[in-house]
Amino acid sequence: MRNICSFALVFGTTGLLFICFPVLSQSPSAKNYPRNYFRDPLNVPISLAANFGELRANHYHMGLDIRTEKRENLPVFAAAEGYIARVSVAPLGFGKAIYINHPNGYTTVYGHLNDFFPALAAYVKQQQYKKENWRIALDFSPLQFPVKKGELIAYSGNTGGSQGPHLHFEIRRTVDDTNINPLLFGLPIPDNVSPVIRRLAIYDGSHSIYEQSPKILYVRNGDGGFVLPVDTLLVNSPKVGLAISAFDSQSGSINPNGIYQADLYDDDQWVSGFQMDVINYENTRNINAHIDYKTKATGGPWLQQLFRLPGYNNSIYSPGKSNGVLDISDGQVHRIRVDVKDAYGNNSTLNLKLKYRLPNALAFSSWTGKMFYPQLLGVFETDDCAFYLGEKSLYDSVHINYSSSVSTVKGAVSLVYAIGEEYIPLQDDMLVRIRPASDFPLAKKDRVIMLRTISDGKDVRKVEWQNGWASARFGGFGNFQLILDEEPPSINPQGFKDGANMKRAVRIAIAVKDNLGAYKNFRAELDGKWLRFTNDKEHSFIYKFDEHCAPGKHSLKIIVEDEAGNVASRNFAFTR
Repeated sequence: MRNICSFALVFGTTGLLFICFPVLSQSPSAKNYPRNYFRDPLNVPISLAANFGELRANHYHMGLDIRTEKRENLPVFAAAEGYIARVSVAPLGFGKAIYINHPNGYTTVYGHLNDFFPALAAYVKQQQYKKENWRIALDFSPLQFPVKKGELIAYSGNTGGSQGPHLHFEIRRTVDDTNINPLLFGLPIPDNVSPVIRRLAIYDGSHSIYEQSPKILYVRNGDGGFVLPVDTLLVNSPKVGLAISAFDSQSGSINPNGIYQADLYDDDQWVSGFQMDVINYENTRNINAHIDYKTKATGGPWLQQLFRLPGYNNSIYSPGKSNGVLDISDGQVHRIRVDVKDAYGNNSTLNLKLKYRLPNALAFSSWTGKMFYPQLLGVFETDDCAFYLGEKSLYDSVHINYSSSVSTVKGAVSLVYAIGEEYIPLQDDMLVRIRPASDFPLAKKDRVIMLRTISDGKDVRKVEWQNGWASARFGGFGNFQLILDEEPPSINPQGFKDGANMKRAVRIAIAVKDNLGAYKNFRAELDGKWLRFTNDKEHSFIYKFDEHCAPGKHSLKIIVEDEAGNVASRNFAFTR
């Protein structure tokens, strides 16, 4: 049992005051998950840099990020008895990772590792040479690498998509690979700290979320509790959606983590809520329907909606009949309550009053472009460009604009087609088709790619050709064009040159650069045999000298291919 805060509502001249009274709360036990079955995967006290369900760009955080005291190579231990079912090595994502299946029907995942334990590391290396690929995923039988609870399995690190030393730890349901919130399993993580609510956002529930900007009110600490700037909020819409900015932290930490649960009440009647207990990787991109994507994409804060968008299937919400949209058309004062909880039951409450007033002016402008709808096929076609949205592409109805202009990009063989807005997220990829310029020599079509540019980057796809049209799929809107790419990537040695004496060197590093940033294949051969170069975080390709390079003279060949199929090759002689 632990003390938490319950809040009483007091109306003052400065706004709504929330006064904290201590009440009792239990550790997370509402779900029937095995408690105390899994141990801490490290031998240092658990301090979280991130928790389950925390908000990230285009995905939820699907486990716990456990701090490793700003160090690498801490021993990592099996959280319970089982067997290593899978390992993976990749430049991004988890980097080096281990998956352990346990007899109770769960799988634990350990990511961003520097290395595996010696026997496993040796086997993985052997398989990489056998398959001639550093990036690898291997599955194992229960008898190959059994482990006991607390047995050494790896060393912590900073590989993959990690931005600092830590251990990423997950618990999944083995049968369907669905992630479960690890905080529901009784790990030794003290927490008697209630979540903090920072903002309240108000939406017109009768309009698309992408065709409005919310009214945002700040919630701050006042004398004894939280304070809102007004006593009663007057709104111009009879239907209202609400969203919040909130965070949680654990005892002894000021690190802002994600919240676990939020519930919305209207005059003490439950309306809607969400809970971060079970999320599948197939659905993690749906965070873009849970947050106000437009506000975040245009430089605003994270806002978690308390209503469900019409195209958000397999959602984390338990919405009522209204999908969480409040009906205040009666013109009466509605007493609204938002309860925000962490996985341990620590609770914070925001109370407010809403009242509908007739609008005195048109609140929404006329939108241009064709209207597209969630759960319906959407088609737009012209003589030279077309795009197609599947039934699951959109989360909400929205007008999608289209225009064309002359390209200034080297090698362009079509106009630039602006489709939609970057702040409209897609759940499923859309198909884009473009017809090249009439004077384009079709004999060179195998070197054509489709380029998507947005404000902060670009995306390249190899196209498919059909009846003179080039097509590719993309995960977002932007500016699209066809590029004839005949420029191969460049291969640049780092710190050595052809004919170098490498007797004192510990590694060879190669940097690869492509004019469109889209190289896809790298191969290294030492004296005619494949040589393992790592590529952590997609930075330089690195080979650390080992038993595969004996003393003497050697020939190193590097071959790189880009997305368009252009190939570059360089040879280097060196002495070891």
